[in-house]
Amino acid sequence: MAVLKRRNEGQDLPLQMRGLGEAARKAAATLALAATDAKNKALRAAASAIRARKQQILSANAKDMEEAKDLSAAMRDRLMLNDQRVEGMAAALEAVADLPDPIGAVMAEWERPNGLRIARVRVPLGVIGIIYESRPNVTADASALCLKSGNAAILRGGSESFHSSAAILDAMHDGLRAAGLPETSVQLVPTRAREAVGIMLSMSDFIDVIIPRGGRSLIERVVAESRIPVIKHLDGNCHVFVSGKADPEMARRVVFNSKMRRTGVCGAAETLLIAEGAAKTILPAIIEDLAKAGCEIRGDAATQKSDKRVVPATDADWDTEYLDAIIAVRVVKDVDEAIAHINRHGSHHTDSIVTADAQEAEKFLAQVDSGIVLHNASTQFADGGEFGMGAEIGISTGKLHARGPVGAEQLTSYKYVVRGSGQVRP
Repeated sequence: MAVLKRRNEGQDLPLQMRGLGEAARKAAATLALAATDAKNKALRAAASAIRARKQQILSANAKDMEEAKDLSAAMRDRLMLNDQRVEGMAAALEAVADLPDPIGAVMAEWERPNGLRIARVRVPLGVIGIIYESRPNVTADASALCLKSGNAAILRGGSESFHSSAAILDAMHDGLRAAGLPETSVQLVPTRAREAVGIMLSMSDFIDVIIPRGGRSLIERVVAESRIPVIKHLDGNCHVFVSGKADPEMARRVVFNSKMRRTGVCGAAETLLIAEGAAKTILPAIIEDLAKAGCEIRGDAATQKSDKRVVPATDADWDTEYLDAIIAVRVVKDVDEAIAHINRHGSHHTDSIVTADAQEAEKFLAQVDSGIVLHNASTQFADGGEFGMGAEIGISTGKLHARGPVGAEQLTSYKYVVRGSGQVRP
């Protein structure tokens, strides 16, 4: 894998990282001016390369899976690639290529009384440093979105996905070469050393934005140490609230999918809140569905009365992202108590209400302080691809610059372009 062979054992890591930064800054200047057709050609060629390199990618992933045999089942699921997931990466690149180019788009324009014509125009952020764990598909998604938005990327993938990420990046470089764009538009930090993360966080001369995607410990470290602005992806402590006015069958489907479709993704529901009015009529069936699927249910006293398989929940359970087949369940009085619980214990990621009452739904959607709020839909729709963004780098739980799924458009800033005819200010 060409990217990993670049490492010179005689070269110290800070100097090596500086080399990545210098190359990325130079590539960013080229990408900022790259034609839409060139960027799209690179993405489509990279998609073809991923398909052509499928066996190399799967072989690299098999190495990662072997080295990660002590990880939990949920974490191994995040790491694993198969034919379907490789095809999904390729299809995501093509979906990003099909999106409108955000660069150069006029966000607003107006004319002043003195004749000055002012436009607010989208521009790239520059060089984006992305630090992520486990999921190798992030390598393809992040590369595609940065390329589409005219940004260079320095990727520091998880140590678990080291071989997979390098194999995927080889395919991305095939695409860049086919379009005549610099390979250094996307670079992978070629070491598993944790020291590399600390160096990245200090590279303010070369990196404009850091995007961490991973567990709480990674995010907290990045926020604490970074000298560069951060678009943070905090953990996904997601909730489903089932109202007393919910359709029972819909509630069962939504809760089960939210929790069990994939337990190791950030959009998986970790807490079920259910109104008193539904606790007797709907909760037993929901618990039965989850228990049959092998999900451990931790509940408050009222929930424990519904089924002897429910184990007592502790205070810590309301604040926990399990990323596993475990769910915390609490019976609440009404939507107001559900909103209060979510705003206190949630991570501002994704929360859903199941109800047939439109007014109750609008109250929930307006008052829950999260990046994504849903009505009568699974929390597992928390995904840029499902939002029509082609792919995403992560779900931003902060409030500045970007919130919710971070796609190509969210990886841009803007500048003001002012056109005059000789005006001077009095």
